[in-house]
Amino acid sequence: MADDAASGRKFSGISRREGLARIGRAAPLPSKVSAARKAAFEILQLVAEGRGHSDDLLHGRLLRPLSNADKNLATTLVMGVLRWQIALDASIRPWLARPDAKLAQPVAVALRMGAFQLLHLDRIPPHAALSESVELAREAGQIHAAGMVNAVLRKIAAAPKSGPKLVETTAAFTERLGHPLWLVERWVTAFGRSAAVKICEADQREPGVGTFFAAADDAPVMDDGSRLVAELAAASAPTAARVWDCCAAPGGKTQVLARRLPQAELLATDVSARRLKALAERLAEAGSAARTVEADAVALPAEFGSFDLILCDVPCSGTGTLARNPEIRHTLEESELLRQSKRQREILAAAARRMTIGGRLVYSTCSLEAEENERVVDGVLGKRLRDGELRQVDAGPLLERLREERVLAETADVSAVSRNGVLRTLPGNGFDGDGFFAAVFERLS
Repeated sequence: MADDAASGRKFSGISRREGLARIGRAAPLPSKVSAARKAAFEILQLVAEGRGHSDDLLHGRLLRPLSNADKNLATTLVMGVLRWQIALDASIRPWLARPDAKLAQPVAVALRMGAFQLLHLDRIPPHAALSESVELAREAGQIHAAGMVNAVLRKIAAAPKSGPKLVETTAAFTERLGHPLWLVERWVTAFGRSAAVKICEADQREPGVGTFFAAADDAPVMDDGSRLVAELAAASAPTAARVWDCCAAPGGKTQVLARRLPQAELLATDVSARRLKALAERLAEAGSAARTVEADAVALPAEFGSFDLILCDVPCSGTGTLARNPEIRHTLEESELLRQSKRQREILAAAARRMTIGGRLVYSTCSLEAEENERVVDGVLGKRLRDGELRQVDAGPLLERLREERVLAETADVSAVSRNGVLRTLPGNGFDGDGFFAAVFERLS
């Protein structure tokens, strides 16, 4: 028999070269990691590398072959790790031999997945969370780190769970609730400490079914905050003949406008051809005659004329949507707010030039930041408001009318979402949906 010393295997009647060739063709050993955890691990690495958004990846090729149960587990792991990543890293760091050292990405992801299961998923057996996290690191080629992953997770599993202290600094509750300190400090300044804590707590919960709208309504399935903006826009100009949704995709608000204003000529534009195509298909399925056009709102051709109602729901940082888009907190930098603001001002200025006399415009974002909200409005429309060319329409009475018309639920607390004449929804502060800002304006001359 030919003996292959490198592999320790014997081959009868074949040469050493052929034996080695057969080893190379042999099927790989089956993975010791469940399909759900393997998919979640790959998605989390792609997100960490900036190669995809969690929502797109969770609806992509990695989850398609999985059973429904495995899809649910993979989704729970991905979204949970992203929501709690800052807190998870804080729980991992004290057990590392070198707490300040940067871990290889696969090792960091394996540790976070294991820690999340141990600390937040009571139905997952600790041995499964621990052993499969070790195997994830090993199968990712981080064999040398497998022992460290095992040791750290064992220590986390054995450590007593700690809750909030009676007195917490902003830094302490921010870390405990998995948010970047710079962002929460802004919220404390803008809304107060209690409101900031509630926003952080709401961001850590899985988005559920909202309670702000009447249960019998058959509007498109969407977050309550997003829908509230669209309903406010429709209520602000119920007899509008020409309507423009100038940053329309993905299209939930466009669908609401189409349903509420069936008599209007509705134009929906967006710079993304792919997203606009999907929107056009949804509108067609709903039987809407709305027109969709690929166009930048800043450069809409003059031939499209002016409009009686314009919804200017601009691209933004998305800090009001951290429960739904948890990775934003790991990538957003404060300097990005000014870059977003520049683009928002351009869009709002272009939209305002298309208002008919007596027409109305709704400016909105899913951001909690003043640079993208009040400061944009003041910077673009402030002089025209002071000169009397425009007036701001109080959003409060419009929202009350929606409740009287039973669009909103009888229990909806309008005062919780109407502040200083604008719509402002703060997650966890009398509102179960995403954080939105919306202001309504009318052209007088």
